[in-house]
Amino acid sequence: MKKKYSKTRSSRTSPSKVHIQNGAKGLTAQAGLIPVVKFLQKHGFNSLIGSTIKHERGATALYDAVDAIFLSTIGMIAGARAMSGIITVWADSVLARVAGWVCIPDETTLGRLMRTFHQRHINEMETLVHQMRERLWQFALRTGKNNVGAMSCFTVDCDSTVKTVYGQQQGAAKGYNPHKKGALSYHPLLAFCSVTKEIMQGWFRCGDAYTSNGIVEFTKQLLAHLPHTTRILFRGDSGFFVGALLDLLDAGGHGYLIKVKLKNLTELLIGQNWNPIPGRPGWEQCEFWHQCGFWKQARRFASVRQECEPDPKAKPTLFEMQNYDYFCYVVSEDLDPWSSHKSYGKRATCETWIEEAKNQMALAHIKTDDFWANSALFQCAILAYNTMRWMAMCSGDQLLQRWEPATVRTFLIRLAAKFVIGSRQQKLIIPEHILYQKQWDCWVDVGLC
Repeated sequence: MKKKYSKTRSSRTSPSKVHIQNGAKGLTAQAGLIPVVKFLQKHGFNSLIGSTIKHERGATALYDAVDAIFLSTIGMIAGARAMSGIITVWADSVLARVAGWVCIPDETTLGRLMRTFHQRHINEMETLVHQMRERLWQFALRTGKNNVGAMSCFTVDCDSTVKTVYGQQQGAAKGYNPHKKGALSYHPLLAFCSVTKEIMQGWFRCGDAYTSNGIVEFTKQLLAHLPHTTRILFRGDSGFFVGALLDLLDAGGHGYLIKVKLKNLTELLIGQNWNPIPGRPGWEQCEFWHQCGFWKQARRFASVRQECEPDPKAKPTLFEMQNYDYFCYVVSEDLDPWSSHKSYGKRATCETWIEEAKNQMALAHIKTDDFWANSALFQCAILAYNTMRWMAMCSGDQLLQRWEPATVRTFLIRLAAKFVIGSRQQKLIIPEHILYQKQWDCWVDVGLC
């Protein structure tokens, strides 16, 4: 007689029937936004907006610039990628109540409010980013979480990016667009702090602007908002190989490491005295001083080259020719050519941060038909991106500081909770088990404590 064996599973049980009904109150799917709201309120974000941006509204206006910037910033942190998405985020009754909102504007009202911004308001929003950054750097320094506010020198990575548009938005023009050639686009300019990964400054520009257009004024504005004792190392690609920029940095005692762009660069490098790099087979280096025709003085150039494999399709010649890939930089620092090359290679992370800001924080993505409204939304996206970086910095948690905005949004922002009021206290009840409990505790502490 055959034995019968019952199949048992210890990992799960048979599912029961589920009944669903409406009527639950005080529920939110984005509990992690509440520490963000409290973090900004604790550090005087709204009052700083009011004192920095001189935006006049009529006596009967229900909403003002403070409301527009605050709503947009929080909405982008939550993942909004359209004006309607910002309003959808704030449709959460728990979030609106905790933030102190009685009513939220609709999509049309918010868009109309954004169209009241003009160039001077954008300049004031750029100042707002600097003032908020300075305030939080000092806070992180006082609490011992980060010492960037006391650093006498740090690296600033500058780069531009292209954002393709579809429609007839003001300022959209045909320019450099490697992804969609011939399409209309915008061409923003950004400067990142390599220590905190935040956007120190950003300009919203027309699509036909060249990479270095306005870079001297851009750098002047950036330096004006830093302490006079702070020295920066400006790191940029060949698009910023501009004599006037180098003059500005030299005059202020700042450093630079910029990739060289010259018409006859290869001929210039071939005639230099090349030396092998120890421990780097196939690599050679050289350094020399050179004064370009439009410069006031000679500057130090550092270059490396790597021997290339011969092209199998090339026609044979009487004499064997060696081919090289050249990398050349104009550098003010006391670095040998190989160290300069390796230091410039770290700039690649800047391009990663740009993609994070564009794809994960809707930088230059939310648009209207008005250029200055788009510029205001662009600055709100910078504030949203920086707020995540600032909270991670102030938390002191190393893992949280390495996370991308999308990762923070997945594990910390979009968290289900129940909001209850009892004994004259407001409480947020979250799940008992959270995947990243330590990071959640840090996120709450930096926002609510």
